[in-house]
Amino acid sequence: MACSYVLTPNPTKLNLSFAPSDLDAPSPSSSVSFTNTKQGRRSKLSSTNSSISDTTTTLLNFPNYPSPNPIIPEKDTSRWNPLQRAASAALDFAETALLKRERSKPLPKTVDPRHQISGNYAPVPEQPVKSSLSVDGKIPDCIDGVYLRNGANPLFEPVSGHHLFDGDGMVHAVKITNGEASYSCRFTETERLVQEKQIGSPIFPKAIGELHGHSGIARLMLFYARGLFGLLNHKNGTGVANAGLVYFHDRLLAMSEDDLPYQVRITDNGDLETVGRFDFDGQLNSAMIAHPKIDPVTKEMFALSYDVVKKPYLKYFRFSPDGEKSPDVEIPLASPTMMHDFAITENFVVIPDQQVVFQLSDMFLGKSPVKYDAEKISRFGILPRNAKDASEMVWVESPETFCFHLWNAWDSPETDEVVVIGSCMTPADSIFNECDEQLDSVLSEIRLNLKTGKSTRRTIIPGSDQMNLEAGMVNRNLLGRKTRYAYLAIAEPWPKVSGFAKVDLSTGKVKNHFYGGKKFGGEPFFLPRGLESDGEDDGYIMSFVHDEESWESELQIVNAVTMELEATVKLPSRVPYGFHGTFVNSADMLNQA
Repeated sequence: MACSYVLTPNPTKLNLSFAPSDLDAPSPSSSVSFTNTKQGRRSKLSSTNSSISDTTTTLLNFPNYPSPNPIIPEKDTSRWNPLQRAASAALDFAETALLKRERSKPLPKTVDPRHQISGNYAPVPEQPVKSSLSVDGKIPDCIDGVYLRNGANPLFEPVSGHHLFDGDGMVHAVKITNGEASYSCRFTETERLVQEKQIGSPIFPKAIGELHGHSGIARLMLFYARGLFGLLNHKNGTGVANAGLVYFHDRLLAMSEDDLPYQVRITDNGDLETVGRFDFDGQLNSAMIAHPKIDPVTKEMFALSYDVVKKPYLKYFRFSPDGEKSPDVEIPLASPTMMHDFAITENFVVIPDQQVVFQLSDMFLGKSPVKYDAEKISRFGILPRNAKDASEMVWVESPETFCFHLWNAWDSPETDEVVVIGSCMTPADSIFNECDEQLDSVLSEIRLNLKTGKSTRRTIIPGSDQMNLEAGMVNRNLLGRKTRYAYLAIAEPWPKVSGFAKVDLSTGKVKNHFYGGKKFGGEPFFLPRGLESDGEDDGYIMSFVHDEESWESELQIVNAVTMELEATVKLPSRVPYGFHGTFVNSADMLNQA
C-alpha cells in the first residue's frame, strides 16, 4: 500500500490522509499525510528495508486556531508498568492544558505549520528503490554514483509550533550508472524518530517551533519528566539529522548541529539504511555542526561544536583521513552564538562570531531564546588549523555581518589577508523570528587583515544584477583555495528557488539557469567531471526541481561550462524542497564501512 498525500490549498486547514494509491500519479493539489495513531505506527524499530509508507492512518485535520480541544495522539503504553502509565496520563493531561493555552493565540508564521510545511514543503512517505527512470536528454558518462540530498520531513503531524528546520531527516537518493537512474528516499532513523515511532506520538520538543517563551520552559519540564519516569530516553541524543551530508572515513554521515552525526549506508541497488549514531569509535562526545569541511588535498575533516547551555560555548576539532580525532580546542565566547557554518583555508579555520545569539533567560520573559543582539559587533576568528588551544586566535571585527553560509575562503599572503566568500543576510534573525522587513542575501567578499585587525567587505555582483543568493557551493576540489566561480541558488521569490547562478567571483559576472514556469528547486550541487577536468568549471550541476503546476519532480543535470541543460531524470514521486547534498561515486560505495 502506498500513501496518497493530499494537502488542500486552504492555508488554515490541511486535509491529511493516507489512501491505497500510487504516488507515481502526481496530483496538482498540495498534499501531505502524517502518522499519528497507534494503528499508524510500526510497533518496533523498523528494518531499513521496510518502508514507513507501508502503514495506514486515520484522517487528520490541522485545527483552526484557536482550538478548544487540542488532541494528543494516542500512545502505545503496552510496554509500560502501571506507574509509568499513570505518569504518562498525568503528563499528557498537563500537555493538553498547555496546548489549549498555546492555541488561544495565533502562531507567528515562522513557527506556524500551516505556513512552514505547506505546498512542496509538505512531507512525503519513504519510497523503496524505483529503477529504470525516464530520462530526457543524455546523462554524461562521467556521472557514476549516487546524488544524495538531505531535508526536513516530519513523520508526525505537529501538535503545536513547527519550524521547517524541526522536521525529521529524510535523504533522497538518485543512483546513476551507465546512463540509467533509480530513486529512493528514506528517513534517517535517529534515536528521536525511533522512540517516537515506538510510542506513536511526537513527544520530543521541537528546538525552534516549540522551545520559546513560558510554554517552551513547560515543554522542557514535561520532556525531562517523561525521561525521569522512563517513558523516553533523552541520553542518546535528540537531533533530527536533517541538514547536511558528508562522505568521510568510508561513511555517509547525515547531520544536524544539535547531535552527533548518523551513519547511513547506501546499498548496492541505491537504497538507504541507517546504521546508527556515529561517535567516531567513542572519540566524539558532543554535537557537531552540519557543515564540516574536508580539505581536498590532505583529506582531513574540520568541524565545530557549539553549546547553548554551558561553557565552553564553542569547540573546534579535526579528524585525520582515517578518522582519528584531535583534542578539542575550546574557543572563548561571551555568549552562546548561532554557528551554522564556517570556512577553512590551506592554513587556517575561519570562525564567524555573529549577532544571532542564544539567550535562554529570555524564555522566562516569554520571548524566543534566539535573538539578534544589536549591541554585539560581528567578528571572524582566524585560527591555525593545527592549533592546540585558542591562544593563537586572531579576531577581526566585521560590523553588521551575518552569513548563514560561507562558500569558501583562501589565504592572501601578499596582502596579509584571509579572503572569505559568503552571502550576507539581513535581517540576520529573519529565518527564526517574524519580521516585516524584506530579507536580502547578498553575495559578498570579506577581507580580514591579520596584521591590522581590520576588515573590508564588498558586494560581488553589481547593483543592477543583484539577487538573493543562498545555498550552493564552489568546486570542492578547490575548497580552501582561491576559486573563480561559485554556484548558488537564486532564492527568489524568497524562500523559493527559481534557478541558480554561476558567479565569477572576481568580475561579478553572472550566468543564470532558471527552471522556468512554476518550477522551483534547491541547492545546486557542482560535480567535477573527473580527474581529467580541463578547468575549475568543467563539470555538472545537479538539483532537484519540482513543478508546482503538474506536481511532478525531477533531477536536472546542467553543464557548468555552458549552463545548458544536459539531462532531466523524471522522478516517481514528489521531492520536497530541502537542504544540502553530496555525491558518492561508485568506487566509494564499494568501500563503505
